Amino acid sequence: MKTGVIGLGAMGAPMARNLHKAGYLETVWNRTAEKSLQLGGELGVGVATTPAELASRCGLVVLSVSADEDVLEMVLALLPGLQAGTVVLDTSTVSRETAVRAAELLQPAGASFLDAPVSGGIEGARKATLAMMIGGDATVIAAVSPVLEAIAGRIAHMGPVGSGQATKAVNQVMAAGINQAVTEALAFAQALELPLDKVIDVTGSGAAGNWFLQHRGPTMMQGQFAPGFRVALHYKDLAICKQMAEEFDVALPLVEMTLIHYRRLMGAGYGDEDISSLFREKRGLFDRNGGPPARP
Repeated sequence: MKTGVIGLGAMGAPMARNLHKAGYLETVWNRTAEKSLQLGGELGVGVATTPAELASRCGLVVLSVSADEDVLEMVLALLPGLQAGTVVLDTSTVSRETAVRAAELLQPAGASFLDAPVSGGIEGARKATLAMMIGGDATVIAAVSPVLEAIAGRIAHMGPVGSGQATKAVNQVMAAGINQAVTEALAFAQALELPLDKVIDVTGSGAAGNWFLQHRGPTMMQGQFAPGFRVALHYKDLAICKQMAEEFDVALPLVEMTLIHYRRLMGAGYGDEDISSLFREKRGLFDRNGGPPARP
């Protein structure tokens, strides 16, 4: 199936490369034309001048953009070039309502929409090991699954359109909790004057072990916070989670706390760092309290 990719950022570019390796990538488009030209030249694939041109060449269009308004803007821009039967698959993290609206916009053209947010970060995008949670028609998903296997190691159909984004919201709450726990625990370990490399190794081998500790613990220890998953993007995602919870008249304490912490980090100029830079905030708890107590 000829596939086009729109959005060649930190996630979109490696997904496009993996689609090319598997023989599916037909053409690319990016709002910043230089990125399209560079990747298209590197891979020897077509570079569309507009989203509609890309749509006219492809049976599957993969979106990788940042915000709700970007998704709807791209869907509208695709419409003039779409053919009946085209599938538009959005890997962005946006609201459930945006996914439903995108599907409604595509329906008159005879095109299908799948909301398919992913988890696994830049590493997962590069290694094609992303976890993909999809909302949409099962028949459509089955038709494009061979292509999706080129970019994802785990593909799960969660229900109708919007279910993928709902599942990703749950994922982002979990990610916030893991970030809070790991950064706070390591700041505590540092205050206790423990060797952080050994703490990461031994705790990572037990019940507290997790992907975030294994991959971000060592870089936190070195004071390195290159993304990864940017603070500003997780903040955007958690704001969506907060809005969804409000539909139940519920405030999620973990989400509320993380939003506060991320606002502080963004205000200090760390919004483009990896979410593990929350370690800065946690370390500050102990700095403000005068350092470790005297040893007995």
